[in-house]
Amino acid sequence: MGITKNLGWKLMSLVLAGLLWFVFSSAPLVVTTHTAPIVYNNLANGWMVTGNSPETVHLELRGPAGRLTVASLAETVVRFDLASAASNEDRTFTISESNLNLPPGVTFLRAVPSQLRLRLARLAQKEVPVEVRFSGSLPAGYQLAGQSVSPGQLRIGGSETRVASVTQVETDPIDLHSLTQTADYRVDAFVDDPQVHFESPPQVTVHLSIERTGK
Repeated sequence: MGITKNLGWKLMSLVLAGLLWFVFSSAPLVVTTHTAPIVYNNLANGWMVTGNSPETVHLELRGPAGRLTVASLAETVVRFDLASAASNEDRTFTISESNLNLPPGVTFLRAVPSQLRLRLARLAQKEVPVEVRFSGSLPAGYQLAGQSVSPGQLRIGGSETRVASVTQVETDPIDLHSLTQTADYRVDAFVDDPQVHFESPPQVTVHLSIERTGK
C-alpha cells in the first residue's frame, strides 16, 4: 500500500524532475565574465596583506545561461587560504577552480589576473603629532596670539614599514581670512599614505586665540 499510495502524484513528480533535468542538460552553454571579490581565510593575528594586490578578479565562466545570471553568481568569491603564509616573503597564488565556489554546472575557464603575488606584513600602531595647517591671513588689525590642538596626537595603524615612515599627520587647512575672534574649530586630520589608517577618530579641535593688534 505504501508504494502505490498517491502513485499518480509520485509519477507526476518524477516526470517533472525529468523534464527539468532535460531542460538544463539540453540548454545551450554560454560563456560570460564575472567580477568576483577576493577573500583571505586564516590570516594569522598581527599580520596583514600589503602591496598593490587587487580586490577583485575577473572570471571567465561557461555554463547554462540560467546558471550564469547575476543572482546565481552573487555568492561567488575567490578564496585564498593564508594559514601557512605568516611571513613577509612574497607568495604566489594561482587562481583555479579550487579557489571558487561556483554554482553546479558552471565551469571555470580562466581568470584575469591568473595569479596573485601577495606579501604579508606585521601590523603596527603608534601615536603621531597633529600639525595644524592654515590658509590665507587674518584681517588687518588682528593677530594670532596662540593656538592649541586637542588631541595633540592621533593613533595610526598599518604595516610596520609604512607606520614607521609617518612622523606626523596634518589637518585640513583653516581659512583665516574672516576670523576676528577667539574660537574653537573642528577639523579633520589626514595621513598622507593610503596604506596607513587611523586607529582613533581623525577629527581634532583647534583652539585659536585671536586679538587686535592696536593698529
